[in-house]
Amino acid sequence: MLYKRSSQLFAEAEKVIPGGVNSPVRAFKAVGGTPIFVQRAKGAYLYDEDGNRLIDYINSWGPMILGHAFEPVVQAVIEKAKLGTSFGMPTELETQIAALAVSMVPNIDKIRFVNSGTEACMSAVRLARGFTKKDKIIKFAGCYHGHSDSFLIQAGSGAITFGSPNSPGVTAGTAKDTLLASYNDLDNVRAVIEASKNEIAAIIVEPVAGNMGCIPPKKGFLEGLRQLCTDNDILLIFDEVMTGFRLARGGVQELLGVDADIVCFGKVIGGGLPVGAFAARREIMDYLAPIGPVYQAGTLSGNPLAMAAGLAMLQTLDNDPAIFQRLADKTEYLHEGIDKVLKANNVVFTINRIGSMISVHFDATPVVDIKTAVNGDNETFKKFFHGLLQEGIYIAPSAYESWFITDALSYEDLDFTIQAIDKISKTF
Repeated sequence: MLYKRSSQLFAEAEKVIPGGVNSPVRAFKAVGGTPIFVQRAKGAYLYDEDGNRLIDYINSWGPMILGHAFEPVVQAVIEKAKLGTSFGMPTELETQIAALAVSMVPNIDKIRFVNSGTEACMSAVRLARGFTKKDKIIKFAGCYHGHSDSFLIQAGSGAITFGSPNSPGVTAGTAKDTLLASYNDLDNVRAVIEASKNEIAAIIVEPVAGNMGCIPPKKGFLEGLRQLCTDNDILLIFDEVMTGFRLARGGVQELLGVDADIVCFGKVIGGGLPVGAFAARREIMDYLAPIGPVYQAGTLSGNPLAMAAGLAMLQTLDNDPAIFQRLADKTEYLHEGIDKVLKANNVVFTINRIGSMISVHFDATPVVDIKTAVNGDNETFKKFFHGLLQEGIYIAPSAYESWFITDALSYEDLDFTIQAIDKISKTF
């Protein structure tokens, strides 16, 4: 496939946009080459500016659970746009989607909508700090919660040391209140808590990690976090921006039966438009302004276009609970097919999967955290990525991102993908 037009557009973009992209994840720095510029999308397919059709396995990084340009979502946005795109005032629609979301997700009474997953996680941490009257938080190395200062922290020199900023512009003062722990390692979390006894407001975690590849929690890990939080008066925050309304109707809380104190949402809840949200039980959410002391605001929060798209998406999922099993079945089918052809071609690999999330790692060691994720053979991944691209298949341009399966994918698409991987892996 040729990508001449995309290359031209990227060169033009670099002149007026830093790095030519409005989010670094879209760049091809990890794999080489230039980003693909999309013209349109429908169902399971992207159509780029060169006229190529690509089977899509990122689906806008997760929200297109029903496929691109899903008709009920598109029509809901069109009809709402005719009435006005934003008011900065309350609408009935906000209450309708809030009530539906609360009814779908266990262990929450109230929800507040914001404009992105980053904003949701940032606000959830502020709320946790205000509610507990403590300052420190624990996050896990390799988990991503957006680009708020509190989350752009790298590991310190030891297991229980403070983190340090991993981006210029993040102050050391901010970093000192973020403690780093190892994902899937309860003993490490316990040690971090003991080192800052009675100072920790919250533990924030991706209950299924999606930013170091797809990494499910080990058996007992989330349950252990829940108990540690209960025992130490710490709030447990689930960042379900990726997993909420994707892995189950009620997200990971429902899927794995573990209750969080605060839950963050994004992606699916906006039907593809920029939306985030955070939710909790009543006494925590009532700590928010205007009825509580913790301030959080947003001029465009709950804007009618995003609410219309999100409501249409959630209504579809609520009325079709079988979708989650269909997605899991397709993901399992893809997993088994990839496993078979890579083994046949003597490729060293491991595959992680849960529900409709999956990732391929080019290393034989089980991938359970960021340390094991970075052991993968990135040169093989580059060949894999560009080989798939030439076959008309688009995955994330990074070895550390999950694939997302959409209901619009057919088994013919999956078979085509498996056959393409068979062809490509023969060249490794």
